[in-house]
Amino acid sequence: MKVLITQSNYIPWRGYFHAIGLADVFVVYDEAQYTRRDWRNRNLIKTANGLQWLTIPIHVKGRFYQKISEATVSDHRWAARHWKAMQLNYMRAPYFAQYAPVFEQLYHQLHHETNLSNINLAFIEAICRILGIKTQIRTSADFDFEGTKSEKLVSICRQLCATHYISGKAARGYLDMELFTRNNMEVVWMNYANYPDYHQLYPPFHPQVTVLDLIFNEGPRAPMFSGLHADKNSRSISVQ
Repeated sequence: MKVLITQSNYIPWRGYFHAIGLADVFVVYDEAQYTRRDWRNRNLIKTANGLQWLTIPIHVKGRFYQKISEATVSDHRWAARHWKAMQLNYMRAPYFAQYAPVFEQLYHQLHHETNLSNINLAFIEAICRILGIKTQIRTSADFDFEGTKSEKLVSICRQLCATHYISGKAARGYLDMELFTRNNMEVVWMNYANYPDYHQLYPPFHPQVTVLDLIFNEGPRAPMFSGLHADKNSRSISVQ
């Protein structure tokens, strides 16, 4: 049983979905502290004038210690603005017309949603369907946990009978590897280094953009550029 536990991000990049696709269960851990100027409420698109941030405005004044799950939208016009930016910058992408109805409907449905976690999860689930990812998605609210960061993660993994915990390299600085070993769990690290370039509008190529850029440009071929082209049972996790 491979388990991935991480925070929700807004329309994440392709590596995020590679990790989800490798897991049997993905736990959205939005009990973590909300961090400003991070990927939780924003991401990058490509434009003729370079990279552009799309940011969901969040109430932050006096809420320094709020959790991601507690973060709320401060201006509901974000949805219309983001969709307009998508249309303006991707209308000439080869597969925009094919996938535009999915995301236009999502932006319309979510423009009155106040909770950031709910917005992020709706996009993540829709993108997983497009990419053919069948991983079970749950939220940290489904589990009981306490203690240090590592103790919380191990507790969730134990409740799922996990044998492997999938992690990004940024966690090397705080994960208690011995704790995972004592609980018969192997920590495996994602390797994001070898993704191939794909067709993009507005050269040069830039890898650190929302996965929607990949979907609009490569369509059904998008999984091939995200480490998702192989059957789940045959996919390997690179240990770095």
